[in-house]
Amino acid sequence: MNQDWEDRTTAAWATFDDYPEEQAAEFRAVIDALVAELPDGSPLGLFERACAWDSTGHSDKAAPLYREALALGLDGYKGRRAKIQLASSLRNIGQAEEGVKLLTPELDCPSDELDDAVRACLALCLSSLGRDREGLSLVLGALAPHLPRYQRSMANYARALTEPDA
Repeated sequence: MNQDWEDRTTAAWATFDDYPEEQAAEFRAVIDALVAELPDGSPLGLFERACAWDSTGHSDKAAPLYREALALGLDGYKGRRAKIQLASSLRNIGQAEEGVKLLTPELDCPSDELDDAVRACLALCLSSLGRDREGLSLVLGALAPHLPRYQRSMANYARALTEPDA
């Protein structure tokens, strides 16, 4: 899509907090109007609609839209966001194992600003499955580089949670 559409969509999302919970449908209508400008079956439109449903508390309605957007070729940065958000939605609807399967390969993808979000969401999915040590390991590993000190210690502790000989 063109930059004007992207800018208007970004502006719409910037107003999200202006919509109280009881006006969630009005916010989704704003996103739906923007999506209507896209070609039918646009993976980007499906993604934006999924985000709107997800952000207004409807993971059950968002998950199929994320899946369809990814199946239709949504990739790159927004594709990675869709995987993170789909995994979160899956966790919310009791399908955390599928979220783990979706995000685990993302740990080996080229690094970008979404790395910590991948690890945080994967940690939540793991915790929902009773795999708290693995989740804590991911979170500590993601946190370590951001600390003003103790980066090496925290990274080592993170590894030791899942690799006892580390």
